Amino acid sequence: MAERVAIILAAGISKRMNTELPKVLHEVCGRPMLAYVLDACREVGIEKMYVVVGFGNEQIKERFNKAEDIVWIQQKEQKGTAHAVLCCKEYLEDFQGQTLVLCGDGPLIRASTLKTLIQKHEEGQPAATLATAILDEPAGYGRIIRDENGNIKAIVEDSDCTNRQLKINEVNPSYYLFNNKLLFDAVQNIKPDNVKKELYLTDAVAHIIETGHKVLAVTAVRTDEARGVNSRVQLTEANKIMQRRIQQKLMDNGVTIVDPDNTWIDIRAEIGQDTVIEPFTYIHGEVKIGKGCRIGPFAYLRHGTVLGDDVVLGVFAEVKNSTFADGVRARHHSYIGDATVGRHVNIGAGSTTANFDGENINRTNIGDDCYIGSGVVLIAPIELKAGSRISAGKIVSQESIDKSKTERLKGKRQDVSK
Repeated sequence: MAERVAIILAAGISKRMNTELPKVLHEVCGRPMLAYVLDACREVGIEKMYVVVGFGNEQIKERFNKAEDIVWIQQKEQKGTAHAVLCCKEYLEDFQGQTLVLCGDGPLIRASTLKTLIQKHEEGQPAATLATAILDEPAGYGRIIRDENGNIKAIVEDSDCTNRQLKINEVNPSYYLFNNKLLFDAVQNIKPDNVKKELYLTDAVAHIIETGHKVLAVTAVRTDEARGVNSRVQLTEANKIMQRRIQQKLMDNGVTIVDPDNTWIDIRAEIGQDTVIEPFTYIHGEVKIGKGCRIGPFAYLRHGTVLGDDVVLGVFAEVKNSTFADGVRARHHSYIGDATVGRHVNIGAGSTTANFDGENINRTNIGDDCYIGSGVVLIAPIELKAGSRISAGKIVSQESIDKSKTERLKGKRQDVSK
């Protein structure tokens, strides 16, 4: 099997996004767009990825600073996709394997499509293989031009298409696999003979065909994953598609989502079997929910939340960076932040943890089998021993608990002295 690397194009500014944030860092269901592309490559066995960055490169590097399989390549001037590949010449000019080339703003990519692309390339042994898509509305995409035998003849960018070519529905969503040596030979020999005066990767494909080498075009990209993101509207559409995928996977794994259209779940969330997610629930960040729970309606679970089994989190309840053991009940209008809650604790309606004192975020620890009445405020840092009972409407601090304990001890000593 041939050795394989990937070049990921992530240098674009995207004027249509109207943003100061690098485009590939805009999030889709809780993760940067670029993260999805990197993970798809990893899933098909790519161990080294050359990510070409430009605008906002330091922000991008910082976001992925823990990734040891990335080599960062700087594209100082935006001169097109082929120029971006050419920026990798120092690292890959002598590489003898295959090079996958993808766009960093394609978060809807599936690893299964890359597997098909690689399989067809291995079977046909061409110089390059493209994965194409059939779209009802192909505007904005390069069109695939085939000859009378169905072989790929050219790829024409949307802005360079004739009226007849604009009617072609087979498009190039930029999934490429090249023989690396021929790729770099091509990108060094093309010229910017187009409207934008840029070096297109599609022209590199044309050069490979013109020099007598075989190129395959395999229709393997589904309609939804062909979508790139070049505007805020397209970002919204990508989020909706990804959200459907997330929820479909959860439902296949035994989670009930009562109203998918009015539920939002982060891709990083983990939810156990037979848990029910009620409408208008919002789950954001790395959240873990156990089996047999009931969440919502109108619940908000934030990053760092871990719920055990058989937990009920009801209407307008918010939980942030907290751990609930099995059997906890917080049915109404509660805020629990930075807390550890023991087994079978009842948190009454409107009860909250006051975790921020204006300078520091403090923790709350609640033992097993505690009862917290309605409207209670627990001022952190605080620890409630197992079996504690707090009456409705109380404002409780660690100081008040310690004072009460001291007074009880004094009372006992007085009784003994009498």
